[in-house]
Amino acid sequence: MDLGLGGKSAVVTGGSVGIGSAIALALAGEGCDVAINYRRHKVEADEVVRRVEALGRRGLAVQADVASFQDAGRMIRTAVETFGRLDILVCNAGVTWDGVIWKMTEQQWDQVINVNLKGYFNYNRAAALVFKDQKSGKIVNISSINGMRGKFAQANYAASKAGEIALSKSLARELGKFNVNVNVVAPGLVMTEMAREIPQEFLNKAMDETVLGRFASPEEVADLVVYLCSDRSRHITGEVIKIDGGQYI
Repeated sequence: MDLGLGGKSAVVTGGSVGIGSAIALALAGEGCDVAINYRRHKVEADEVVRRVEALGRRGLAVQADVASFQDAGRMIRTAVETFGRLDILVCNAGVTWDGVIWKMTEQQWDQVINVNLKGYFNYNRAAALVFKDQKSGKIVNISSINGMRGKFAQANYAASKAGEIALSKSLARELGKFNVNVNVVAPGLVMTEMAREIPQEFLNKAMDETVLGRFASPEEVADLVVYLCSDRSRHITGEVIKIDGGQYI
């Protein structure tokens, strides 16, 4: 099935590891040039670029802090200058710093909100300026089912993920007349390297919630994102699509 992505270009935040790297490689596999950002994972980012180029597409790694308004604008401009165009933004970069509310510090709250919510604003705004003028574009923001239901000891994370959903719905309304689709993918627990470090008791609880009896792989999340970036989803906007094996039910 031709998804109509050949020759397009994408920016994927947090694209050096985990779900982000799977998304970057899946887009490249469908014919996209892909730019990713990194803050600390330069070696991993360079490897993703190498793999993108091995697929016959152009890759770009930019050191940029997603919480920086200036870095976001610089990265979007660099991608446009390098590839000659920008068609897709996937915001994926995020952090967790868990704690029950009576133990949560201001620093814990601020860091998670600044990366997860302000970071999405930074990149969505910068890309919207490009997409609005060219009257086309796709934005996919990676949230979480915990932004829909809340989560014990994750008030900061759940609030940031709920904010991403509200941001996306607002932008879908604002950008629709410019032929720009804005959607949200909300995974449950995904078996990334970070997830493998979660204590087994918490993994067991999440598994008990998951009716399909397994966690998603990063590649399965990437498949959904690629579909939402494609011409096949041209009449879908403002939607939140869970990919959680029934964990939310």
